[in-house]
Amino acid sequence: MRALVVYETIWGNTGALAEAAAEGLRGSAGVDRVDVVAATEAPAAIDSEIDLVVVGGPTHAFSMSTASSRSNARQQGATDIPARGIREWIAELAPPSSAVAVATFDTRTVHPRLPGSAAKKAMKALVSKGFRPVDSPKTFGVHGYSGPIADGELERAREWGATLTDA
Repeated sequence: MRALVVYETIWGNTGALAEAAAEGLRGSAGVDRVDVVAATEAPAAIDSEIDLVVVGGPTHAFSMSTASSRSNARQQGATDIPARGIREWIAELAPPSSAVAVATFDTRTVHPRLPGSAAKKAMKALVSKGFRPVDSPKTFGVHGYSGPIADGELERAREWGATLTDA
C-alpha cells in the first residue's frame, strides 16, 4: 500500500500533525511507502499507485483557508505563508482514475472553540471529485492561532494514521 499525505500549514502545527499521521501510517502492516508533501508541492493528479490520500489544513473562517485568510495570518505575525493551500490544490486536482481512499483532518483552536471545519469541507470537495472516504474528518486542537499543538494531539494523530489502513 502507498499513501500520500498532503497538508497546508502556516504556523507549522498542521505540518507537524501531518508528519505524525504519516508516522502512524508507516508503522501499519502492509504500508510500503508514505510520502508527505505541502499543498504547494502536491501533484496535479494522484498517481495510480497511490491507495490512500490524507489531506490536512488549518480551519480559517469556518472552512479551508483562502488567499485572504492567509493574508490575515500574515497580519497576525505568520511569516511562512503558502502561495497555495489545500482549497486551491483540491480545486485544481484531476479526478482519480478509480475511487482512491481519502481521509481528511484539520486544526482548530482549543479556546475559543470556533465552529467550522476545513476537514469537512475538504472531504466534501474530494468526494465530489471521486475519492472514497475511509474515515470521518478529524480535528486536532491547537492553542491560539499560532499554537502550540494541544497536549496529546500529536500522539492522537499518530494513532489515527495507524488506523487508516484498517478501512
